[in-house]
Amino acid sequence: MTTARETVLGRIRDALALAPIQDTTVRRAYRTGRTLPDDERLALFTDRLVDYKAQVHTCTADRTAQVVAEVLRERGARRIGVPAGLDAAWLNAYGGEVQQDSADIPAPRLDALDGVVTASAVSCAETGTIFLDGSPDQGRRALSLVPDLHVCVVDLSTVETGVPEAVARLVPERPTTLISGPSATSDIELERVEGVHGPRTLAVVIRTDV
Repeated sequence: MTTARETVLGRIRDALALAPIQDTTVRRAYRTGRTLPDDERLALFTDRLVDYKAQVHTCTADRTAQVVAEVLRERGARRIGVPAGLDAAWLNAYGGEVQQDSADIPAPRLDALDGVVTASAVSCAETGTIFLDGSPDQGRRALSLVPDLHVCVVDLSTVETGVPEAVARLVPERPTTLISGPSATSDIELERVEGVHGPRTLAVVIRTDV
């Protein structure tokens, strides 16, 4: 007795025999190669981040530790999580407890942290989007999504003007997380609620001289 599955697959085989699959590759012609001077790219990126209600702090590379510590103190973060590959020098001025993340730590336990500090892979100035790709200094996706505060360090040299330029710098095989401001959603009455799907607060520390 023929099953419904066999009937459907048989019809697909018959159809393919009559009309073989053609090349359906979509040819893309994205506009690429857009660049802006550092000051204009920084201004655009900052404007988009602020519009998303993210906190933005700009500093030179040698002040990274001080700025990160100030942000954490302002938010009352006494216990933070960090990915295993984060530059330890970025936390030299922070006096609280630091927990290095690992895959052995269940995601629900990350909720006990006051915040998390990570680096970033690349960013897009035009959309104010930060890309994390799971590299050692960025960690697993849960680390940047569960704690209520995310302090993300971004080097201006990794900020591209547009989306095509930013995506071109990513490795497709890596697990990519796109962050455009703190987590927020709205109900049918358009009332904004923050912190539902990720951190309620996003603080971006932009290093301008690297």
